[in-house]
Amino acid sequence: MTITLTVNGATHTVPAEPDTPLLYVLRNDLALNGAKFGCGLAQCGACTVLANGEAIRSCVTQVGDVAGAKITTIEGLGTIDKPDPLQRAFMDEQSAQCGYCINGMIMSAKALLEHNPHPSEADVRNALAGNLCRCGTHGRIIRAVLRAAQGNGRT
Repeated sequence: MTITLTVNGATHTVPAEPDTPLLYVLRNDLALNGAKFGCGLAQCGACTVLANGEAIRSCVTQVGDVAGAKITTIEGLGTIDKPDPLQRAFMDEQSAQCGYCINGMIMSAKALLEHNPHPSEADVRNALAGNLCRCGTHGRIIRAVLRAAQGNGRT
């Protein structure tokens, strides 16, 4: 069976059963390795991507459920030469220590800023509550999201 997905603006047809986790298709079939396998239970947020602008956990989302959606992964936000302002803010704040959680954090933050371009610190904390960082850089992560919201993420 094949599934057709729109990922980062491109259409892809992949060999997959409808109940295959989206994360597996992204990583194994499309070579988009930004979304990470963390827990497999939608509890850590490392696999977060956007579906029609909403943050979803790709480890528990069946590919058949998002076949008509516009999927955005971290690879679809910016480039090395021209990072998305949110990515730039994360770099400026030196938010990553090990970096494993950062892609999911950025994608959750992107969904927040799309819906609420001027969040409070409490809004940011609430939006990122489902994303875990074991390195303890939460303070820097919160500052990065607030920096991007204020337009201080250089482009």
